[in-house]
Amino acid sequence: MTGPVRYHLGDFPPKNIDWRKLVPLIGAANAALARYDGLVAAIPKASVLLSPLTTQEAVLSSKIEGTNVTMGEVLEIEAGSDASISGPKREDAEEIRNYRIALQATAKALEDRPLTPHLLRAAHALLMDGVRGRDKTPGGLRTKQNWIGPAGCTIEQANFVPIPQEHLAAGIEAWATYVSSGTEPDPLVQLSIIHVEFEALHPFEDGNGRLGRMIVPLFLFARKILSGPNFYMSGYLESRRDQYVEKMRAVSRDSAWTDWCVFFLEGLIEQASENQTKARAILELHQRMLREVAAVTHSEHAGRAVEFLFSQPVFASSHFIEGAEIPRATALRFLPLLRDGGVLRTIQEAAGRRPAIYAFPALLDIAEGRALL
Repeated sequence: MTGPVRYHLGDFPPKNIDWRKLVPLIGAANAALARYDGLVAAIPKASVLLSPLTTQEAVLSSKIEGTNVTMGEVLEIEAGSDASISGPKREDAEEIRNYRIALQATAKALEDRPLTPHLLRAAHALLMDGVRGRDKTPGGLRTKQNWIGPAGCTIEQANFVPIPQEHLAAGIEAWATYVSSGTEPDPLVQLSIIHVEFEALHPFEDGNGRLGRMIVPLFLFARKILSGPNFYMSGYLESRRDQYVEKMRAVSRDSAWTDWCVFFLEGLIEQASENQTKARAILELHQRMLREVAAVTHSEHAGRAVEFLFSQPVFASSHFIEGAEIPRATALRFLPLLRDGGVLRTIQEAAGRRPAIYAFPALLDIAEGRALL
C-alpha cells in the first residue's frame, strides 16, 4: 500500500514549466476572458444583475467540499421560507452566505490594497464566521499538521499531506512573494500556480478549498484582467472534481506543474465561455422583463420592480413591499399581477402574519444552467 502524497517541499516556485504546451492556451484564455469582461462592462448594474451567478459560484465551490444545498434552497432560506428544508442544508446555506460576504469585502479591500496573506486571513475569518469550523481559529494559520482524506482517516490513510507546520510560515512567505511578482511571463499561468500552491499549503485548519477558489476572481480583479470579481470557476472544477483533485496531487507527487497549468487554462477558457453565455442570457432576460413587467403592470414603477427581482430572485412579499422603492399600494398590486402573468412562482402562501414567498424562476434557471441545456 502506498502512503499519502506529501507536499512538494523545496519545489516552489516551479522551475521547469513547458511553455510550448501553454502558449496556445494562454492566448485563448486571455481572449476568452476579454470577451467575457467586455460583455460584463456593457451590462448596467452588473453587480446586481450577476449576483445570482455569485451565489451559484458559492454553492458549487462549497459543493466540492461536500455541502448539499441548491442555490434555490439557499435563497428560500434567506427569504425566510418555512419549507421543510433540513437543518444541515440550513447550515450549508450559512456557508454560502459567508462566501458571498467574504468575496465582496475582499474585493472592496483590493481597490486600494494588494492581495496579501493578511487580506486572506481577514477573508477566512469572514468565511468561517458562525459556521462549521468556527472553532478552528478563523483567520489564524494552523499550528499543527493537517491532512486530506476520507472522514476520520489517519495521516497514514490520507490522500494528501500539506506542508508541515514548521515550514508553513516560510511557505506562505514564498507564496506571497510569488503573488506579488510582476515578472512572471503570464499572469494566467501565475494564477494557476498561485491556486494550486495555496491548496497544497492548506494554511488554515478549515475552509482552504473555498478560499483557494475565491482567490481566482480576486486575482483576476486585482490584476485588472477583469473589471470586477465576477468570474465563476467552480462549475468547471466541480464537474471534474476527481480530475481536479488528481491534477493537484500530481503536482506534489510528480512535479506535474505543466499538466496542472494546462488543466487550469482549459478551465478558464471553458468557464469564460459559459459565464459569457449566462451573462448574455441574464442581460436578455432583463431587457425582456422590462418590457413584460411594464405591459403587465402599466406602471411607471415597473423598472424598479424588475431591478428588485434581479437582486433577490427569491423573496418574501414583505421584503418586496419594503425594499423595491415602490409605493406600498402599488407594490401590493404588483405581486398578484406578476404571479398571474407567469413572472413569479409562489413558493409559500401567506398565512396570518407569515408573508408569502415568491421566486423568479427564469433567472434561477439561467444561474443554475437549466435554461442553457
